[in-house]
Amino acid sequence: MDFYALSDEELLRELGGRIKRHRLVQNLTQGDIAKATGLNRTTVVSLEAGNHPKLLTVVQVLRALQALDDLNNFLPEPGLSPLKLLELKGKERRRASRSSSPSENESPEW
Repeated sequence: MDFYALSDEELLRELGGRIKRHRLVQNLTQGDIAKATGLNRTTVVSLEAGNHPKLLTVVQVLRALQALDDLNNFLPEPGLSPLKLLELKGKERRRASRSSSPSENESPEW
């Protein structure tokens, strides 16, 4: 499936449908998921319909479905190249940096 060809709303419906199919494979009702997560059943219904779920709701439902490991397939941890690891010298990156262009008084470092 080409997710880039889908609109955001279509992606939410696809995600909701996959969660629903996962729930049905486990033979759980929407009420079972609501009880396991502490969510209202209508919230679970809304999530499965793709109606703008909150990220916390998605996490809670995936936890109830014991599907948190699937997040690695959903969005794997990005690895660093060996050159980047050497450059960082073991430091974990904590924030992004902006591209800076040299000021008029500075010469480029090439």
